[in-house]
Amino acid sequence: MEISMILIPAAILAALGAAFGILLAIASRAFAVKVDERVPLVRDALPGANCGGCGYSGCDALATAIVEGKAPCGACPVGGDPVAQQIGAIMGVSVEKKQRMRAQVMCSGGDSHATKKYVYQGASDCLAAARLAGGDKLCPFGCIGLGTCASACPFDAIHIENGVAAIDYRKCEGCGTCVAVCPKQLIRLIPYDSAHWVGCMSKEKGGTVTKQCKVGCIGCTMCQKVCEAGAITVNSFLAQIDYNKCVDCGKCVDKCPRHIIWSAERQEGGLFIHR
Repeated sequence: MEISMILIPAAILAALGAAFGILLAIASRAFAVKVDERVPLVRDALPGANCGGCGYSGCDALATAIVEGKAPCGACPVGGDPVAQQIGAIMGVSVEKKQRMRAQVMCSGGDSHATKKYVYQGASDCLAAARLAGGDKLCPFGCIGLGTCASACPFDAIHIENGVAAIDYRKCEGCGTCVAVCPKQLIRLIPYDSAHWVGCMSKEKGGTVTKQCKVGCIGCTMCQKVCEAGAITVNSFLAQIDYNKCVDCGKCVDKCPRHIIWSAERQEGGLFIHR
């Protein structure tokens, strides 16, 4: 009698468990969300950085978007052309060759060059400092230098030197995360192989710039005049380089009286360092 009182409830529970298991199995198949078999293939081709540089929350979301036709095969800025071509093969489409990019800080106004307007002692965050009259530097376009971009960089490719953010080209993947978080919008993505850039974003007149920074661009047009390729133009008192025309001759570097046009030299592995 006592044994039956134990076995009967146990049998009932076992039967109920089996029944519920069968029902769950049927439900999982009936309500399963079908995933395109190309999604995991595209996901495996992506680098897995989950940096958000593509505009999506991560590589999983991007893979789904590519397969659904909502994003191009070359949407990943980190993977570059090799990944774009691999994904194109998976999707069965031809992909235009993608140019590798890198981040460049367009400011040279470090603590030893830029005039300060007050002593900042707040949070070590560029966004917070920007709310206090645009930061402690007199130049309204200058790098605040508190490292918000460095903190946001998923590849540890940014550090602060003399109050200005600097890019380590060996680590930069051109994801654009730093571009998005900079409150002064002075970080740009330029072709990786570009050896020259204008290290200033000021659009003030020359007389004003000289009071704000020892190395700021004064819009003298000397670089524009010496550039035989027509790659440099001065607009709103600021020199700008058209990388589709620049041949990296370096004449602008030698001619600039403010030494604000920077140059880099190629090193082993196709990397660049400041010269």
